[in-house]
Amino acid sequence: MPTKADRVVALPAGLVPLLTQPELETYYQISDWTVLQWIKAGLPVEEVQATGAKKRVRRFDLAVVKRWLAERDQLAASA
Repeated sequence: MPTKADRVVALPAGLVPLLTQPELETYYQISDWTVLQWIKAGLPVEEVQATGAKKRVRRFDLAVVKRWLAERDQLAASA
């Protein structure tokens, strides 16, 4: 029987998964408080309906987050 790793299928070209908040925290090694502050400051968030869930959940596009942080750093440096 194949293992879980053997069943992994690559995403189609150009398709990038959205990150959960804990995944974003891990990627940047930051706290949940920092992510919440970023959201208040305008960090783009994708609100999606999770399968089987009654409420919508936050997801983050890593490329968009990187672009937002770069723009934010640029504005801070020019101020």
